[in-house]
Amino acid sequence: MRSSLAPGIRLLRALPRDSWYRGLTLVLTFLFYASFHLSRKPISIVKSELHTNCSAQGRGAPNGTNSSTWCDWAPFDQDNYKELFGALDNAFLVAYAIGMFISGIFGERLPLRYYLSGGMVLSGLFTSLFGLAYFWKIHVLWYYVLIQIFNGLVQTTGWPSVVTCVGNWFGKGKRGLIMGIWNSHTSVGNILGSLIAGVWVSSAWGLSFIVPGIIIAIMGIVCLLFLVEYPEDVDCSPPQHHTESEEKDPEATFSTDDGSCIRENTLDSSECPKEPGEELEAISFLGALRIPGVVEFSLCLLFAKLVSYTFLYWLPLYIVNVAHFSAKEAGDMSTLFDVGGILGGILAGLVSDYTGSRATTCCVMLILAAPMGTHECLKGNAKALSTVTAIIDGTGSIGAALGPLLAGLISPTGWNNVFYMLITADILACLLLSRVVYKEMKGWCGCYTRKRGFKEF
Repeated sequence: MRSSLAPGIRLLRALPRDSWYRGLTLVLTFLFYASFHLSRKPISIVKSELHTNCSAQGRGAPNGTNSSTWCDWAPFDQDNYKELFGALDNAFLVAYAIGMFISGIFGERLPLRYYLSGGMVLSGLFTSLFGLAYFWKIHVLWYYVLIQIFNGLVQTTGWPSVVTCVGNWFGKGKRGLIMGIWNSHTSVGNILGSLIAGVWVSSAWGLSFIVPGIIIAIMGIVCLLFLVEYPEDVDCSPPQHHTESEEKDPEATFSTDDGSCIRENTLDSSECPKEPGEELEAISFLGALRIPGVVEFSLCLLFAKLVSYTFLYWLPLYIVNVAHFSAKEAGDMSTLFDVGGILGGILAGLVSDYTGSRATTCCVMLILAAPMGTHECLKGNAKALSTVTAIIDGTGSIGAALGPLLAGLISPTGWNNVFYMLITADILACLLLSRVVYKEMKGWCGCYTRKRGFKEF
């Protein structure tokens, strides 16, 4: 006698085909971008091993060796080692910032699957080459700087690509919670990168780079084999967007797909930049800049990333220097910052869903790493989203480059001064969103007034 079909299988069969592919896309893009951050994190863990207090770590000098830096890794055994670490961070982040401004343009004009998978494999290669310097006994600064520059350039393929792919499948909508969970890929990648790098940091720090490099390269192959760029490619229905007739409907004033008021949060079509003959086609760089709010979010993200990347690259070294933990212990403790990022991102998604106010949520919570949703001027154009995302993240990456550089220059004067710099950047990030926050708050009042008038009528 045959047993009945397993309950789990019955549940899976009951799910619509579209849901399967959308779920697969979310999971894959989550893993892909988590692997990017997984490969970026090791440098922050290994810094304290490249230059360490040998005697404080209980490492006795060999016979005939009097130098207190005998166990450091040249060229980072000098007194200016913090400036050298800052140079390494800047090599990656400046290249990343420059590359990001052009990456989105390439991303929306090239096959997304090949573009993303190629970038992941190359990222794995350059990450591994940094670690191989340990086994090849390389002690010249230019090697590490060049590797960081090339790695920064190829890693720009990640963010515009995954955002565009998710946009192709999900479009716009009241999806803050989903995106809040999905956006935790950054923190998950940082946590995994810290834990993996910590395993070998004190024994063979080269493996702290090689293993993450292999992981992201493998994920690049997975991307090539399984990523589906468009719902139409597998006969799934594309995401639904508002039409012009829906925007003109008076009732749409009270109910939109993102939970906000159309007449307070949507511009007239005359304000939206037009690309001649390009409806739902790739948008130009200047056209993306003309979209209201892009410049403000970009500058806001500059200061926000200045803060987050300073923590990303310098927090473990700070813990080692101040609390005198081992490199592995400092790396493990630094993951708590990213655990907070996961919880905060999900909470931000919930709040933005409930209020329909992305900028206000960002300003209040200071989680400004990636503004959610798209502007109505894009009319659901996921291809244009690649350029807009690249502009915002590229500008933010300038701040990401400045933060670690300033930390390297300021930290010799005292770590408290570094935190004063971070506090200032947070305040500036909030101020840059003030106009958008005011507009959203004005929209709340307008929605409330019109709703009351409608009911009373």
